[in-house]
Amino acid sequence: MPAAPPEFLNREQSWLEFNSRVLAEAARPELPLLERLKFLAITASNLDEFFMVRVGGLSALVRARQRGRDPSGLTAPQQLRRIRQLVEQLVETQSALLVGQLLPGLRANGMSQLRLSELTPEQRRHVEEVFSETIFPVLTPVAVELDERARPQLPGLRLGVACAVAAPGEPVRHAVVVLPAGLPRFLPLPGVPDDGWACVALEDVLTHCLGAFFPGEEVRASGLFRLTRNGDIAVDDDEVLDLAQEMEEMIEARQQGDTVRLEVPAGLAPGLMKFLRQLTGAGAEAIYTVHGPMDPGAYMAWTRVPGFEHLLPESWSPQAPPGLDPGKPLFDTLDEGDVLLHHPYESFDPVVRFVQEAAEDPEVLAIKQFLYRTGSRSRIVAALIEAAERGKAVTVLVELKARFDEERNLERAEELRAAGAQIIYGVRGLKSHAKVCLVVRRKNGRVRRYAHFGTGNYNEVTARLYTDISCLTAREDLCADVSAFFNAVTARTRHLRLQRLAAAPLTLRDQVTDLIHAEASRAAEGFPARIQLRLNNLQDPALIRALYRASQAGVDIRLNIRGVCCLRPGVPGLSEKIRVVSIVDRFLEHSRILYFHNGGSPRLFISSADWMTRNLDKRIELLVPIDDKAAKLRLIAILKTTFKDTTNAWELHPDGTYVRLKAGSKKEMLRSQEFFQKEAKRRAPRRRASHAEGFEPHRPMVP
Repeated sequence: MPAAPPEFLNREQSWLEFNSRVLAEAARPELPLLERLKFLAITASNLDEFFMVRVGGLSALVRARQRGRDPSGLTAPQQLRRIRQLVEQLVETQSALLVGQLLPGLRANGMSQLRLSELTPEQRRHVEEVFSETIFPVLTPVAVELDERARPQLPGLRLGVACAVAAPGEPVRHAVVVLPAGLPRFLPLPGVPDDGWACVALEDVLTHCLGAFFPGEEVRASGLFRLTRNGDIAVDDDEVLDLAQEMEEMIEARQQGDTVRLEVPAGLAPGLMKFLRQLTGAGAEAIYTVHGPMDPGAYMAWTRVPGFEHLLPESWSPQAPPGLDPGKPLFDTLDEGDVLLHHPYESFDPVVRFVQEAAEDPEVLAIKQFLYRTGSRSRIVAALIEAAERGKAVTVLVELKARFDEERNLERAEELRAAGAQIIYGVRGLKSHAKVCLVVRRKNGRVRRYAHFGTGNYNEVTARLYTDISCLTAREDLCADVSAFFNAVTARTRHLRLQRLAAAPLTLRDQVTDLIHAEASRAAEGFPARIQLRLNNLQDPALIRALYRASQAGVDIRLNIRGVCCLRPGVPGLSEKIRVVSIVDRFLEHSRILYFHNGGSPRLFISSADWMTRNLDKRIELLVPIDDKAAKLRLIAILKTTFKDTTNAWELHPDGTYVRLKAGSKKEMLRSQEFFQKEAKRRAPRRRASHAEGFEPHRPMVP
């Protein structure tokens, strides 16, 4: 009799399954060509981060000879072997799609990437001039002697050319040329019809002109390469005095991490392969042969070439939400009731306006805000700076440990501090991931508080690309909890008592566990019981086991999990009452919505937290109850529509694979994101708004 499958699905395999679902969008012939190219580019960028973080972490465990197993029962070496098998399949599919379908299809529609042999004499002269004037002066070839201790430190995620050169009668020597981030990957070409566009890849130009760097010598062999370094470098902030300085050093250290992936083209000369392995320290398990263009994430730039909008899907613009009068102060609107927003279908401008009005309003006394990831030209940061310069009490908790955004967050924190804001550099030992802003304002001689809660970051760029929920409110119980929450963080309060909110790592896990158990108890007594969750990731073993127990008690459980899902649904005796779907569409599914039937009086929540151990135990997160009747009904409708999707939804099977759902008839076809966009457009007012719309904190070192 075969052994029962493990209780949990493997986290890394689940993530790679998600990336495969994204890649499947690139394979859909009914989608516009540039939309398909976009999805393919996203999978490549996703894979880069996966190697830097997940493969980097597992590789470190192997080097440390850690023998533990993950919840699915696999050791680190076993996971790395499985990852390699799945990644090889995914990269092969990527290359086949790009070379066999997308680039030929785009060429047939006027967008061409040409080989040097295809260039006209005029185009070749142009390329050589561009190389001489703008490329050659920027690049720096570096000779490499492998027997010397001092070797060049190659940056990660950059294309490079390795070459073997020799002068007449001299032995062969090796050198590398790395393409800097500042140069465009694709060089536009002249001599193209007005309705067309053509380019040549920068690496092709470099390879063709490589001899210019080695006058008097012959380039015997050359080949592309691209390496990925371990980016899973953490700061032990329990021992850190100046976190800002430590983060700057960590950013530098990331550029020197161990090689976790070395990408090389098929047919690379054996001598160059040996040279690259010695130079990078890459073992055989880290080498990946690419049969198409390297770094396909760079093709995202093609989606921004003007004149080819017909190869993109119809534009979906964020809509102005109903009920917000542009001529009426937002605080007056919130005095009358809550405002719930569904992004990006509804504009993020009201959230920006919330902070901007707070900065300008003479009655506002203080603004307190968490910032995890922000845009490079953030209107919210600009408003906070203005508020501080106007003399308002501005306190901003900036998370310096937001992976890969550390440098930008350091810059934002310094700008805010220079304006007079009080800056808290995260929380010692934790990441601050909550999405909350509190405004303290005078009204009629009394202090009144207003709050924004979100499921997404205060980033105006991603707010147009990610699906999220915002709630703006003046409810005194929630705002009082937010005030206590901020005080607990900034004043190192050991005991945090919240009446309505739940905060990780203190009470959020217990709160959701109790909610699950309550549904299980009702089901065991024969009453209707339902749980519906919309999350990005579900990995935490304790909460998964709680859902298993609820399923066994008879609770009907529906889960919409975008990415990682370690829960194994549909297993008899374990999880037969649990159904899991994942939606992959134009926008990245990012909202966290929780529904518990509660005996017919549903309880609804939004949250900044996914159900992952890191979120529940290692991050500052918030779980926010939604009490407004209209807002609750709207969240229920969003969940209901999500689970009806028959166009872009995939269902998770017990073996960990996903199968795309299909409508039984044309009448049953529903694309949830399209539905939400049309609904937002229908609800939008005719006249748009005129506004552009126990903790120990780290503090900056005083010079």
